[in-house]
Amino acid sequence: MGTRESSNVSETGSFSIVLICASGDLAEKKSLFLALFHLYEKGLLPPTEVQIFGYARTEVSDDELRDQLREYLIPDEDDSPEQVEDVWDFLNLIKYISGSYDSEEGFRLLEKEISEHEYSKNSRGGSSRRLFYLELPPSVYPSVCKMIKACCMNKSNLGGWTRIVVEKPFGKDLESAEELSTQIGELFEEPQIYRIGHYLGKELVQKMLVLRFANQLFSSLWNRDNIDNVQIIFKEDFKVEVHGGYFDQYGIIRDIIQNHLLQVLCLVAMERPVSLNPEHIRDERVKVLESVVPISDDEVVLGQYEGYRDDPAVPDESNTPTFASVILRIHNERWEGVPFILRAGKALDSRKTEIRVQFKDVPDDIFKDVPHEILLIFPGQKHRRNGFRICLQPLETIYTKLVYKLGNLDMSTHQSEQELLYWRKEGVTIEDAYENLILDTIRGDQQQFIRRDELEASWKIFTPLLHRIDRGEFKPLPYEAYGYGPKEAFELLRKAGYAETPGFLVDDH
Repeated sequence: MGTRESSNVSETGSFSIVLICASGDLAEKKSLFLALFHLYEKGLLPPTEVQIFGYARTEVSDDELRDQLREYLIPDEDDSPEQVEDVWDFLNLIKYISGSYDSEEGFRLLEKEISEHEYSKNSRGGSSRRLFYLELPPSVYPSVCKMIKACCMNKSNLGGWTRIVVEKPFGKDLESAEELSTQIGELFEEPQIYRIGHYLGKELVQKMLVLRFANQLFSSLWNRDNIDNVQIIFKEDFKVEVHGGYFDQYGIIRDIIQNHLLQVLCLVAMERPVSLNPEHIRDERVKVLESVVPISDDEVVLGQYEGYRDDPAVPDESNTPTFASVILRIHNERWEGVPFILRAGKALDSRKTEIRVQFKDVPDDIFKDVPHEILLIFPGQKHRRNGFRICLQPLETIYTKLVYKLGNLDMSTHQSEQELLYWRKEGVTIEDAYENLILDTIRGDQQQFIRRDELEASWKIFTPLLHRIDRGEFKPLPYEAYGYGPKEAFELLRKAGYAETPGFLVDDH
């Protein structure tokens, strides 16, 4: 997708960004403010048009909030004077308003401040733009949206708009998600609602569209005739820590798999869209989700790391999984018979998120009896499968796994990963997901956001399994903290057809 700096979001009329956060939590939303600052540095938030408002219940002055943010935005004492000046100029764009989430008084004051900003910029009525970013528990979304609708809407007859950004979790199951969507949908039209999906904003995830549909090589290989299995992996090397009470209400499937990993799966598996129109792309993502067959019990492994229940915020008898490996199967012509293994866990051996695509064995391999360097070191290995490994974090990289001839006098072969794309390549920058998503929201591009029918389809896949876990009918297996997860998860991988090859081992040695 490349850099976006060349594009300008400037339009006729003023622009207001309102961050509505949990009480006392506004200054902790550092990634949001940092993304806004980077957009400001790039000239994408013109100071002649933009004002940033913070809204929460805590009584804080403008200067107190700016001081807290300054320490984060200027972390190094040796930052250049120009950088420091840019930070101060940015901080001067921030104002703070205190108010409750369900009372008109605070939102009337917010409306007054926004209107004064619009008047100061000589905005014509109907041309101003207002973006409300809700960093709140979903339970208060309806009341906040009601207050915005009643107090803070602007006219839009001259190109102005009001848009609402909401963060996950979008409910806990199909019923609660639909209830939340209905409550917000009664107040705002779908084009005004931006359900943010952080992984869709990652640059390499977006590059999947280009990789798949702009290269005939990938287009012709990307199907059940050539691909044996696909893994989408999320690993964190730390425990739930201070968020134990919150996490225990949701678990790893709701927190990571049902949204982040499922969004990645859609881009890996979707058909070519009619065009790059955002709705055409979202149409194809929905088609993938609607083609997923019900999850089979024998293709699920749940885990809970040892010591999880020692957290005082976690119930002694908690059944919440901190690890899950789930096989999804897509019933369509392209993917029939190919397992998609979604694996996520806390307190594992390393931190990474990646996609692994493993191709089938070479039919009638004429090199099967030829000496192979790695197979001599690992005599138990029998497979030399090709594959792609797309790393989303910590370093965004794409590798391809190939077999080639060693430089010697016989036909000995070697298998190695070759770097296809690297984030530090000269002239290439990887932008933060928040930057991408905020910029798309300003532009009115909903491609990277979750549509209501997409949200519904994703919950339909996992709700039956989640309800069984909630009722205690599906128990997580214990696993050692900072290890590899339950050994049963590796057995499930092998059962699904995943073949260990050097560099592609199931336990990530």
